[in-house]
Amino acid sequence: MFEQWILTGIMLVLVGCLFGTRLNPAWLFVGAITTAYVTGLIELEHMLTNYANPSLITLVLLILISIAVEKTTLIQYLAKSLANGSLTRSVLKLGLSTAFLSSFTNNTAVVASLISAVKESPKHSPSKLLLPLSYTAILGGTLTLIGTSTNLIVNGFAVEAGMAPIGFFDFTLVGLGALGVGLTTIVLLLKYLPDNGKKNNEVVPFYLEGKVQPGSKLIGRTVEENGLRDLKALFLAEIIRGERRIVAVTPQQEVLEGDILLFVGDIQSVPLLQRFDGLKVVHDKHEKDVNHLVEVVISQSSKFIGKTVKEARFREQFHAAVIAIRRGHDRLQGGLGKVQLQAGDSLILAPSSEFYELPNLKREFVYISGLDLQTHLAPKQSNLVLGSFVAVLGLSIFNVLPLVKGLLVLLVVFLVTGMIKVNEMKRRFPVELLAVVGSAIGLAKLMIETGLAAQISAGLFAVLGDFGPYGAFIAIFLMTVLFTELITNNAAAALSFPVAYALAVGFNVNPMPFVMAVAFGASASFISPFGYQTNLMVYSAGNYRIRDYVTMGLPLSVIYSITVLTLIPQVFPF
Repeated sequence: MFEQWILTGIMLVLVGCLFGTRLNPAWLFVGAITTAYVTGLIELEHMLTNYANPSLITLVLLILISIAVEKTTLIQYLAKSLANGSLTRSVLKLGLSTAFLSSFTNNTAVVASLISAVKESPKHSPSKLLLPLSYTAILGGTLTLIGTSTNLIVNGFAVEAGMAPIGFFDFTLVGLGALGVGLTTIVLLLKYLPDNGKKNNEVVPFYLEGKVQPGSKLIGRTVEENGLRDLKALFLAEIIRGERRIVAVTPQQEVLEGDILLFVGDIQSVPLLQRFDGLKVVHDKHEKDVNHLVEVVISQSSKFIGKTVKEARFREQFHAAVIAIRRGHDRLQGGLGKVQLQAGDSLILAPSSEFYELPNLKREFVYISGLDLQTHLAPKQSNLVLGSFVAVLGLSIFNVLPLVKGLLVLLVVFLVTGMIKVNEMKRRFPVELLAVVGSAIGLAKLMIETGLAAQISAGLFAVLGDFGPYGAFIAIFLMTVLFTELITNNAAAALSFPVAYALAVGFNVNPMPFVMAVAFGASASFISPFGYQTNLMVYSAGNYRIRDYVTMGLPLSVIYSITVLTLIPQVFPF
């Protein structure tokens, strides 16, 4: 009983911090399991064993191998095929291709690989394609055991609880139903997505600044005389002069030495600004001229959220200068150094060579362009990567070779042949995912072993008992959906699984429907740009508002939920 009270306190603090703070979930979960060890709830050996869970190791190997898969010509071919056909046809083609790829490789990598091609589509506005791209990547991840990290994590929880491992295609029937109705819903709602492309002549609101250098010919002349009013894709919005902000800049405003000129417009116009004598787009004294740019999106797990670029000491931390910022449709004010960073902000960086070697890039940013995605394999190498990956999956499906063994051998082969570089692997190694899931497995086992999960389920049983197993099953699904919209999908699965399993035991029914409710509920992130990484990736790239996610995501979430709640009991009877 004493152990239950300690664990209850640990879990309440964990849940409170997950919902009420912006602390990194990895630190919170590691802190929780460490506290359990310090208080004697778990032995060190048992705690460390959780980080070597076969499902977790499989997930890590899949993420690393996806480095090679995303370089193949298959993704390039799919990207090139998106330009043809009507909007509906393009969305269907994009959706089915994305879902297929996401069913066996990392869906974040799939979206990152396709996002640039979608943005450059000559026929359709990116805002009509990017949100469907994210949603179908999420739906495609539900098709197989390895389609999403959540499925593998839930499988790890199930095995630790004493259940048989979930099969590779056990998710497929329900997943296909969800994909079918989901894609149909997306097509029907396309007209409600904004058209933020070139058709409405809307300037893409990137904010970039240039500093007037000593000796510049701009000094002492007005904005009009300097030709700063006649730029095609840029608008001079403000002048920062010391601590003073000059807004609504007039053509007669004189330019002085040291002025920071804040422009609004298309990032492609950076070379245009560099033609002005003595106007430096990157005015950090250590920076050379801008000749290579990288676009990144601030991750929800970034430690810089809420800090200004200046407070974050961005140049020192990342060996890269911020030359432009975009935040959907929001109007940014003041110099770039004073902009408080938020999850989903899109930054244009002028990086030095050291930028690519930093170990924390994956945690801080979601990549849109640059970095690994610029390297592609030759056709023969692509065929070898895809063929060997499919072969390993086939051997696993037919129980010839365990998936974790096959993936380990494949990773070694890719490293030896140079298809994956050691530096790439270091940069992409999912340390935080390993920390969250390994800790969550330990906490879930403790909740079951100490009887805390049974106590929680008993309380829920008192409330839901009259509704039977199906009512409890619906409640678990809805609880997981709520969690995944408010916190991360993996954390949602970790919090919901022990209660779901204990409820199934309490009702004395097959636990598989409850396990599947957790898996599919944790993947149901459609209403917010912050609930799932792919949603965050397209947020700024598509120039969306949060209401766009609600407009399309809320109906999609309802249809998805009805479909899943109907199909799971049919495929996995109580």
